[in-house]
Amino acid sequence: MGCEKNLVDSEVMLGLLSRRGYQITPDQTEADIIVINTCGFIDKAKQESIDTILEMAELKTSGQCSKLVVTGCLVERYRAEIQEEIPEVDAVLGTNEVESIINVCENQPLRKIDNRYYLYDETVPRLLTTPSFTAYIKIAEGCDRPCSFCIIPKMRGPHRSRPIASIVNEARFLAESGVKEIVLISQETTMYGNDLGHAHGLSQLLRQLVRIEDLRWIRFLYCFPSQIDDELLVTVREEPKVCNYIDMPLQHVSGRILRSMKRGGNADSLKRLLERIRRHVPGVTLRTSMILGYPGETEAEFLELCSFVEEIQFDRLGTFEHSDEEGTASYLLGDKVRPRVINRRRSHLMKLQAKISRKKNRQRVGEKYDLLLEGQSEETDLLWQGRLESQAPRIDGVVLINDAIGDQPKAGQFRTVEISQALDYDLVGTLL
Repeated sequence: MGCEKNLVDSEVMLGLLSRRGYQITPDQTEADIIVINTCGFIDKAKQESIDTILEMAELKTSGQCSKLVVTGCLVERYRAEIQEEIPEVDAVLGTNEVESIINVCENQPLRKIDNRYYLYDETVPRLLTTPSFTAYIKIAEGCDRPCSFCIIPKMRGPHRSRPIASIVNEARFLAESGVKEIVLISQETTMYGNDLGHAHGLSQLLRQLVRIEDLRWIRFLYCFPSQIDDELLVTVREEPKVCNYIDMPLQHVSGRILRSMKRGGNADSLKRLLERIRRHVPGVTLRTSMILGYPGETEAEFLELCSFVEEIQFDRLGTFEHSDEEGTASYLLGDKVRPRVINRRRSHLMKLQAKISRKKNRQRVGEKYDLLLEGQSEETDLLWQGRLESQAPRIDGVVLINDAIGDQPKAGQFRTVEISQALDYDLVGTLL
């Protein structure tokens, strides 16, 4: 459950269990031990996690499983409450106790952790849950940012980077296993290496990763605006394997709201940054996300955000409703925005972005691109689907394949596609 960072934690636990000899099943009705990896970042994710725990608790009560284990972010926030209010839960493991999953399953004392802030390395086994040709690599853990709406620093601790050699070794192993695309993730990838004393740490890492022969695409997610330096942009421009794709959550553009969020900047400074990125990396795909309904957000500030989005013409844009998280600075703010107002604003902004996305997609009709084939479409068995360099897995649209010339399509292949039709977020094309 949850985001890509939680997904990697799940893969580590699955890898450890598999190496120990446990049989893994995705069907909870077949499992003797059920492990739920939770997210505790925003209200919807928390509710989904709680609902899943309660559902699995019924299996425990009926005797269909012998042990129920809850792990992840929700444990970091509500460890005592989970243990007290859901007695069916046999054990809980926080984000820094991932490698204790074997001890829990075998009723052994928990592993002693020398450093309370856990960070896996290349020696820890992972059982990938992604398609065989794509994998995520967590390059750092934790965050030092004081963003007023975010609870992550309290759940996952301070920012800490893995050594470059550790990441390169993991990427090389993945490539030798058939992975063609790696996605670098952390709470803030552009801070990578600062704590290790590296200047331009992310750029250094990318320059090392591109040397791995079998890798085709390398992308990184979650940049912080003030950390986008020219060295990083030059690296993206110069290295063919590094995707021309910048994912940078701006959260808002109002100077007043950004100050309250403890992020800084305003519409003018962000516009200059985005112009600089496009100037340094021609053809770059820009993705961002915005928080709607931050306490005190006025209609004028929302309209300022809409005008900014219309002017900048982001390639990709996602939205989050502000989640009033206990323990964050914004939780103490008054002047909360009503849910129906947030929903109206979100609908308005996403309609605006759909129009921008459709226009940008229409500009691709008739063009040819490299495509990573993913397999049969998630919508229908009659179509295949794949992704362009400009489409990140799980969060962006896809290219639907309605015709193929030449060899039969095969998942994991790179093929050339000619775009024939544009939808709001997806494209349609023919394999050449």
